[in-house]
Amino acid sequence: MKCAIMFEVNRGEKMKEFWNKFLNVLKTAKEKTIFFFKNNVLFALFIISMVINSTLLRCLTVKNFTAISPILADLAFVLFVGSFGYFFKPKNRFKYYFSWSIILTLICLINSIYYSNYVSFTSFSLLATSLQLVGVSDALETIMEIKDFAYLWAPLMLIFVHRKLLKSGYYSKVKVAEKLRLSVLKCLVAAAIIAGAFISTLTPTDYGRLYKQWNREYVVMKFGIYVYQANDLIASLKPQISPLFGYDKAAKEFREYYEEYPQDDKGNEYTDILKGKNIIAIHAESFQNYVLDTEINGVELAPNMKRLASEGMYFSNFYAQESVGTSSDSEFTYSTSLLPASSGTVFVSYWDRYYPSLQKYLKDDDYYVFSMHANKGSMWNREVMHEQLGYDRFYNEKDYNIDETIGLGLSDKSFFKQSVQKIKKIKEKHDKYYGLLIMLTNHTPFEGLEDKTDLDLTYKYTKTDPETGEETEVVNNYLKGTTLGNYFTTVHYADQAIGELVDELDKEGLLENTVLVIYGDHDAKIKRSEYDYYYNYDPETDSKYSKDDPRYKEFTKYDYELNRKVPFIIWTKDKSLQKKINKEITTVTGMYDVLPTLANMIGFKTPYALGHDVFSTDDHFVVFPNGNLITDKMYYDSQNDEAIMLKEDEAIGKDYIEKYSDRAEREITVSNDIIVHDLIKKTTESDKVIKGGN
Repeated sequence: MKCAIMFEVNRGEKMKEFWNKFLNVLKTAKEKTIFFFKNNVLFALFIISMVINSTLLRCLTVKNFTAISPILADLAFVLFVGSFGYFFKPKNRFKYYFSWSIILTLICLINSIYYSNYVSFTSFSLLATSLQLVGVSDALETIMEIKDFAYLWAPLMLIFVHRKLLKSGYYSKVKVAEKLRLSVLKCLVAAAIIAGAFISTLTPTDYGRLYKQWNREYVVMKFGIYVYQANDLIASLKPQISPLFGYDKAAKEFREYYEEYPQDDKGNEYTDILKGKNIIAIHAESFQNYVLDTEINGVELAPNMKRLASEGMYFSNFYAQESVGTSSDSEFTYSTSLLPASSGTVFVSYWDRYYPSLQKYLKDDDYYVFSMHANKGSMWNREVMHEQLGYDRFYNEKDYNIDETIGLGLSDKSFFKQSVQKIKKIKEKHDKYYGLLIMLTNHTPFEGLEDKTDLDLTYKYTKTDPETGEETEVVNNYLKGTTLGNYFTTVHYADQAIGELVDELDKEGLLENTVLVIYGDHDAKIKRSEYDYYYNYDPETDSKYSKDDPRYKEFTKYDYELNRKVPFIIWTKDKSLQKKINKEITTVTGMYDVLPTLANMIGFKTPYALGHDVFSTDDHFVVFPNGNLITDKMYYDSQNDEAIMLKEDEAIGKDYIEKYSDRAEREITVSNDIIVHDLIKKTTESDKVIKGGN
């Protein structure tokens, strides 16, 4: 009994001793923390504010609220950057931390704006194309939101605290880093420990996606915005660096891919059907498919495009595959059947490579090939890149009389009218020709037509007083002043311009033996919230239905993605030919399918196309530059590894998803390797040497 009592006493004393030690540890930690913050105010504020900003960005964009790994990555990054502030004297550290605060805050702010409008994160490679934004700077008023300014608190707080510290004489009192036992080395050790904890959470897939950089959302969700942007800076130097490394591996994968997936040359009912025809292609700026079936107050938005679609071959499930290069990416993919570059834009960063193109194939068949665009020739480096693609002549702003300006430049109607006269002269000199006409008026920010259209964006209805029975006409602004409403106005104008172009071509006899090819270059990049408002508009309250209203139908992110499809139309005035091609193609197709499909119709082969002749394959799918893809059965979101069924009566399994997701990654890799390493040119030259040697 006595031993038991002694045991209890000893255990109680040990517990008391342990508890006292624990409290002392907490007390010491508290004192050291207070001591640290008291003597390292700017350092601490810099670290905390930058991690808060990066976390806020993920919350407002990819809704990444609870993930620990990106927080660890961002913390390790800012600790690493912040540690070098100790090379400066206390009174000079503010300049260092403030400079970095501005840089990292701008990274958050710019990515916030970019994600809101393009559902992706921006790239340093865009700096190389920053001059392209000069012409669309007015669009900033349209694309910025109040939330985008939320990140500015960080540098402002740093200024505020710095001034307080100056007034209090803090910098003359604060002890130097050595006495605080805080040095660059110890900060770097802390950063390394946190980085190690972060690295332990990564998988081989994570490393692969960081290296390839095409799945930007995934990289930010896993690595944080700062690591993503630092890695992107390195990736943006690939045009200069990558050709020096990895060529052998890229060449091997290139050859293996085309051996496994050769182009189908068996032919079909449309083979050579357009052989010898003149071709006029229309690059329809920001023209989306759904507007062909949209009316506003009884007025059709695109009656001319709808008529051409009904009379010609209409691909109603067609998607652009652009990346950061938007219009220039679509031009590239349309011409070459390759995907946009994973970093940067082909037109600016990789213009000096060899690309087999629609234009070159036609030139080999004695076509005169030209392009027309009433904007600056330097925009997207078109003056240089159009020559590389094989155009004989690029007519640009200097070749036009800018007699009517709407939005960013010469109006589409004037552009088309002047272009018809140029085409008329071309026809007099050349038996066969191909021309691309690039539209401009329907370009963001969709302005300049508010008072020049017959489209009424108000909502009118009759309201009856329940007590008196008196009827009153109510007029709500509805779409007036919204980006979507402005888009409806400019796309309606663009459709009118296309209708007038067809009439002018017909009037000048230029539709004889001629085929029109019309494609939307990309979607209008309008925010999902505007569509949500449009589809859930309540005229009685002049606002959107509440989410608990039974009439409310959410416009989900997948509704948004599927709504991004653009029109692709092949049309001719020739009634006999029109009868042969008059058909709606509902299978999923993409911009990279255009070249092989047209090649079969015109009569040439495209051995290096990534897309497919739509009529020679039953395997229809479209790969997007971010790794997402769509088939006739599913839409696959690579960021979330999530597949959405498009046909409820057709089941898909894991093998089906893996088959196409693996194929998507492979296509993106091979396409990018072709661009970066100039593989087609080098492989062709190598084959010639081998054949010559034999």
